[in-house]
Amino acid sequence: MPAERFEFPNPQGQTLAAVLDLPIGEIRAYAVFAHCFTCSKNSRAARRIAKGLVDRGIAVLRFDFTGLGSSEGDFANTDFSSNVDDLVAAAEHLRSIRRAPALLIGHSLGGAAVLAAAARLPEVTAVATIGAPSDPGHVTNLFKDRLDDIRARGSGEVVLAGRAFRITREFLDDAAEQNLRGHVAELRRALLVLHAPADQLVSIDNATDIFLAAKHPKSFVSLDDADHMLTRERDAHYAAEVIAAWSQRYIGSPAGSAPAPEQEFPREVVVSETGVGTFQQQITIGPHRLLADEPVALGGLDTGPSPYDFLLAGLGACTAMTLRLYADRKELPLQGVSVRLHHTKIYATDCQTCETAEGKIDHIERTITLDGPLDEAQRDRLLDIADKCPVHRTLNAEVDIVTTDSADHPD
Repeated sequence: MPAERFEFPNPQGQTLAAVLDLPIGEIRAYAVFAHCFTCSKNSRAARRIAKGLVDRGIAVLRFDFTGLGSSEGDFANTDFSSNVDDLVAAAEHLRSIRRAPALLIGHSLGGAAVLAAAARLPEVTAVATIGAPSDPGHVTNLFKDRLDDIRARGSGEVVLAGRAFRITREFLDDAAEQNLRGHVAELRRALLVLHAPADQLVSIDNATDIFLAAKHPKSFVSLDDADHMLTRERDAHYAAEVIAAWSQRYIGSPAGSAPAPEQEFPREVVVSETGVGTFQQQITIGPHRLLADEPVALGGLDTGPSPYDFLLAGLGACTAMTLRLYADRKELPLQGVSVRLHHTKIYATDCQTCETAEGKIDHIERTITLDGPLDEAQRDRLLDIADKCPVHRTLNAEVDIVTTDSADHPD
């Protein structure tokens, strides 16, 4: 999926790292994803859920909270309130560069953060939580054997998922002072609560508390036997599918709808590297976004059609459109048309109709399927018309391609 990486400031002026995952084509809405406690924007759950939403037309902003991942700052100086501030800053930055998010998604403590932040973001119409605690103070259960020591000393080091983090007395006090149920009761946004009944880190009782505190519209979906971190890929994909389907009712009209251009043709095609893999390219054609790539066997990631695939697709689409236009104009009973194409390189000597006599040439096989009660004469005429499609003529004609350096044409 195409992605834009950038940085934005938190309220303290520290730089936070973010990535905006973008759909190919129309953008239904923008969302902000808040990752779990001490995780990062690149956690497996964050990446997989973002991909699932992007595949369904929702652009997703993922970012690292202060002191985590690639963001600046000291984790020891953060707390739940600062996480909420980071989340609001992320949404406001998204508003400034694209469009305000309509959807907030939070995993674990990130779920509590989106519940607390929603009231500060007027454009948000839907909030989804995944394995969220109903009380931010729940996170202290991860290091409950150190609480007395941290309070006595003012801070202490704890080990979470094999990594050391410094927790301060201020962190504990801030978590204890939160009134998350109050935020939920005043949410005034559609709410989706996703939780696994057998969650070993945040019990299902937390989902019950959140759901009961919320006013309608609200929904609950069980994640069945998923673990808290959504370790299995299928669980993350399921969560994304549910969120995408549920949110469709609340996120409004497509965010990527562009106003009709004053002059539709010609449309410029812009191709640029995404930085993903060796060959992946983002193709922008008016309001449409596509990916191009090479197969894995050729060193690519196979995340999109190859350049020759696009060439064949253009010829095939033009062929089918031309046949449809002709059949409708002549009132032929053409009920459907499909075109299958294959490109190879062959020796020029194997082509009986080619002027080139040496070396290899491009060879395209085009097989057309015509559906409907057509007689033999009509079918023959349609096959003749196929050769008259504009792209076919371009490929057979002399083409003048002029290449220039954009530096020679400053805006």
